[in-house]
Amino acid sequence: METDIPVANYTYMGRTFTQLALGDHSSSAFSDCNSDRSGEFSTTSSQARRLFIACTADNSHDLITHLVTELQSSSIEDQKQAAMEIRLLAKNKPENRLKIAKAGAIKPLISLISSQDLQLQEYGVTAILNLSLCDDNKDAIASSGAIKPLVRALKTGTPAAKENAACALLRLSQVEENKPAIGKCGAIPPLVSLLESGGLRAKKDASTALYSLCSSVKENKIKAVKAGIMKVLVELMADFGGNMVDKSAYVASVLVSVMEARATLVEEGGIPVLVEMVEVGTQRQKEIAAVILLQVCQDCVIYRTMVAREGAIPPLVALSQNGTNRAKQKAETLIELLRQPRSGNGAAPPTS
Repeated sequence: METDIPVANYTYMGRTFTQLALGDHSSSAFSDCNSDRSGEFSTTSSQARRLFIACTADNSHDLITHLVTELQSSSIEDQKQAAMEIRLLAKNKPENRLKIAKAGAIKPLISLISSQDLQLQEYGVTAILNLSLCDDNKDAIASSGAIKPLVRALKTGTPAAKENAACALLRLSQVEENKPAIGKCGAIPPLVSLLESGGLRAKKDASTALYSLCSSVKENKIKAVKAGIMKVLVELMADFGGNMVDKSAYVASVLVSVMEARATLVEEGGIPVLVEMVEVGTQRQKEIAAVILLQVCQDCVIYRTMVAREGAIPPLVALSQNGTNRAKQKAETLIELLRQPRSGNGAAPPTS
């Protein structure tokens, strides 16, 4: 199965550690945010030795208890050091994630996310992300009030804080009940902004979070459309030389179940892009493009006419013969629609 975050090795105190990964993908086009991609931290020799022992020893209880106390220190520097160490402990040893949460770290870490110190905020966000990798921690993190501070970090944090906040929100959204709450807290517009203007890693994180948040919550789909996501998705799908074609298409496929998304997709020039994808894309891109076009055309004669005039039938015929089983079925159904008389009961698109 495809993964976007390679297993990475890095050196700490002369020892090589391997970044651990989880494998529950929402779609083969996506990968989970497995942990932060942070580099090394500057630490004093005694602190580095303590952290090294904790990363390698079976019993890190005493250190974790001490670090949770330090999170609540009146010294910002002590808080930063504690948050740094906690994020590494949670990143590199899965069993520490539940230990840290049970030691009472979640609420003080959430408080750090609201800090005016952007570095401290970033460390708090990333520690929460790494704790959220443990499924047993997700409810506790959400119920402790993490969602609103994470959304603020997504809007105003450092680039790393924004990426890791998107990943943390993705993790929390894997609990179905959290999806509407995350949308209501305002996460959708800054995720769309991150998808549009972030670097490649940020775009991947944002697209994965948006896919999860919009996959089953209509209100979140509407919020995404209002935030301008369809224009962004069309541009990303059109960039065949980029690395976001699949992911943007998968996000579009969950959005076009609502009328507003279909109308905006067409307005933003999505039909020619999707037809080209059916013609020259990879097998996966051809399949998902056919899925989207079928949804667009299902109830609208005007859209069917536009798709047919764009020259979609020949590549769809080829796909119906040579595609995956799902692609063949979608292509055949779409071809039947496009060959129907183009007048009658098809609904017209909404006017803006």
